[in-house]
Amino acid sequence: MLAELPQPQNLTLLTLNTQYVLTWDWDQTTTGNSVTFTVEYMAKYKMKMKMKNWSRVCERTTRTLCDLTGSDLHYLGMYVLRVRASADGVNSHWVNKDFCPDIDASLGPPSRVELAPVGNLLDVTISDPLTSTQHSMKEHVLFLYYRILYWSRSDDPQGLKPKVLDSSNNLVTLPELEAWTWYCVMIQSRYDYYNKTSSYTEPQCMQTEGDTPYGQIFLYFLVSMMVCFLLVLLPSYTFFRFYRVLKNTFYPSIQLPAHIQEYLCDSSPGSDMPRLLTADSEAELCCDKLTICPEVVLLEIHVPPSLTAPPSELEQDSGRHIRQDSGDSGIYSTEGGSAQQGRSGGEPIRRDQEVDSWQTLEQVKMEEMGRESADERDLDEGVVDVCV
Repeated sequence: MLAELPQPQNLTLLTLNTQYVLTWDWDQTTTGNSVTFTVEYMAKYKMKMKMKNWSRVCERTTRTLCDLTGSDLHYLGMYVLRVRASADGVNSHWVNKDFCPDIDASLGPPSRVELAPVGNLLDVTISDPLTSTQHSMKEHVLFLYYRILYWSRSDDPQGLKPKVLDSSNNLVTLPELEAWTWYCVMIQSRYDYYNKTSSYTEPQCMQTEGDTPYGQIFLYFLVSMMVCFLLVLLPSYTFFRFYRVLKNTFYPSIQLPAHIQEYLCDSSPGSDMPRLLTADSEAELCCDKLTICPEVVLLEIHVPPSLTAPPSELEQDSGRHIRQDSGDSGIYSTEGGSAQQGRSGGEPIRRDQEVDSWQTLEQVKMEEMGRESADERDLDEGVVDVCV
């Protein structure tokens, strides 16, 4: 006969709103083999029936807990839970536990708390505790209300005596507060019928408001003026200055004279306006040859009186004979008339002699000038090519 397995001990329910978890203790030293557990439940009013229909939640689990949250247990119902252990085909006796969520389930704190200043008061917005299906717990607990603790943050923590305010509303205004003071708030859910209380929420603090001091108003005015200057006036002034520079650059108020504008705008090929040369314009260059000559220096030459004196009779006779000879050599027709004219009067013959004398004088001057400036011409004479 196989020895009986011991029963699970200390059945406990861990609950919060509509979340239920059944736990128990098990001594692992009682058996060397692995042990599994089975959990079932049934409504309590069915226990008196001959045919008992148990609902199984956990079967052959090795853990010492079973989650009943998804079993759809009614919050106001009465149930019987039972657990047994199994090992090597041997089962222990069932261990029963009565459970009523409305009585045994713990109540949770508000799901969310928000503070908002309203003048020198504070508005507290409270969100209800939520079920496992994210619904309000007020659907199951009709007389649910909240206890609000609030105090000034400037109070001495050792001598702290918070004020208490109970309310079933989800929006509560805290009274008797001072302006421009920080207050902290904690809230607890309560259900007095079964003496249920939740834990308090984390402290949340908020500063009240009031009449704005004149100094603060003046400070706000200065800050707004600075912001207005930085964001509006400064960019506008910068844009205006930039516009003036562009306008004065491209459309100056003082215009250039008309002849200068015509000179600058002249783009004809013959214009002397400086401009960049391109590769194509180099082929159009024309070159001319320029010869630079030295400056001619006129020298004053003193001619002997003998060269400027009237010719003598001997020279006249010799000149006459020369012209007669030339007339005999074939130019008689031209010189004969002038010879006859000379014989009739001596004036034409004297003029020819003067012309010959002056020609001789000019020839002498040119020879002397050539001898004196020969060296200078050799050094200064050159040829320069000028490109246009």
